Amino acid sequence: MKKRDITTFGIIGGDKRQLFLAKSISDSCYDVILGGFDKLQSNGNLVLADVETAILESDAVIFPLPSVRTDRSINTPFSDRTVFLDERKIKALMQKPVFVAMRDKFLKAYPQLSDARVFDYSAKEEFAILNALPTAEGAVECAMNGYEGVISGSKCLVVGFGRIGKILAKLLKALDADVTVSARRQEDFAYISALGYSCADTASLSSVRGYDIVFNTVPKLIFDKELLSNTDINTLIIDLASLPGGVDFEAAHKFNIDAVRALSLPGKCAPKTAGEIIKTTVFNIIEEVYR
Repeated sequence: MKKRDITTFGIIGGDKRQLFLAKSISDSCYDVILGGFDKLQSNGNLVLADVETAILESDAVIFPLPSVRTDRSINTPFSDRTVFLDERKIKALMQKPVFVAMRDKFLKAYPQLSDARVFDYSAKEEFAILNALPTAEGAVECAMNGYEGVISGSKCLVVGFGRIGKILAKLLKALDADVTVSARRQEDFAYISALGYSCADTASLSSVRGYDIVFNTVPKLIFDKELLSNTDINTLIIDLASLPGGVDFEAAHKFNIDAVRALSLPGKCAPKTAGEIIKTTVFNIIEEVYR
């Protein structure tokens, strides 16, 4: 298969991100078939179909993020039907490129597709980088909704100086917050100081005192029972880390600390941008593989 052979995309399931993804692909002069959107009456010039038709009549198929639920069903929130990939659908998918999120989880649910051309767009570095901005903006929105004061002048701690931490610290600084960033590496400490933030060592966090809002971006249990017992009761903690997260929510509840798990923020706060990011990443994969 060559890139020019792909003229029709099947978009299977998902939330508003996939609707904006479909529109963006259509705007690029490709045909799009939406499958698993039974609750929609219409969606402009996009074709609405059942999942099987969308798979059979497309040249490439894009599944949502996440692609499958814990019961192996496809993630189709715009449909009341529970959709599984049966033998007919799997046979069709074996013949074309398939783009998924969390490939390992997808193939665990459907190991028959292990030899198919299954690409994980969520594992691409550009996908993670592009999603950092809507995640950071969504985190600020969570803080504005959950914190009883204003961001300007508030004391904020950002735990982790990765993709999201870097952008989030910048946004908070622009809102005139007093920003401290914690990290582990000496080079990060140098960058944090050079950018004008206060600096802390994540490995040495034994208490969290004097902060109004704490944003955790580290996918590791940082805020365990011991640290939460030494955290100010009026501190708002927003956990942005992927599951299992970085906060012991049971302990936070016990200590009456307001802790919020904020997952999938791009899809919730910026579905248009999130959909366009998926398109960009998928098209980059096609460019790399099908020259």
